[in-house]
Amino acid sequence: MTSEVVAAASVPVPGRAQRVREIATELKGLRGALIPILHAIQEELEYVDQGDIPVVADVLNIAVAEVHGVVTFYKDFRRTTIGRTTVAICQAEACRSVGAVALAEHAKRRTGCGFGETTADGRLTLDEVFCFGNCALGPAVQVGDKLHGRVTPARLDAILGEAR
Repeated sequence: MTSEVVAAASVPVPGRAQRVREIATELKGLRGALIPILHAIQEELEYVDQGDIPVVADVLNIAVAEVHGVVTFYKDFRRTTIGRTTVAICQAEACRSVGAVALAEHAKRRTGCGFGETTADGRLTLDEVFCFGNCALGPAVQVGDKLHGRVTPARLDAILGEAR
């Protein structure tokens, strides 16, 4: 796999700003509406684009910096498109104690990208998670919707091969 990763360039998507405005307007009446709005944008449009931030700020009548701060503070919000398959490796203490750090390094070398990055071919996004609740079977890895336990570097290679 190549070591190039997809850049976080913000390319305007026709109609995206209008849809973001509609989502924000629909949900602005909720208590603490900013986070639910951002989740809804990400759920429908895959990620929160840099261009979405001023639109949400305008609808909520808050500072652009406030929206930007929330998007960049919380790891749950993606700022770029994701790969067709997401590979998440648990980095919580229980998994780390049985090899998750080495497994993550292996995954980074194998995919050519770090946590939060997508391979240039758009196939895989590598993520870190802090606990799947699968502590007895660490290190744990989730590929798409399927959770795997006791994952070794060799087993991860096999899993990644299937994911392609």
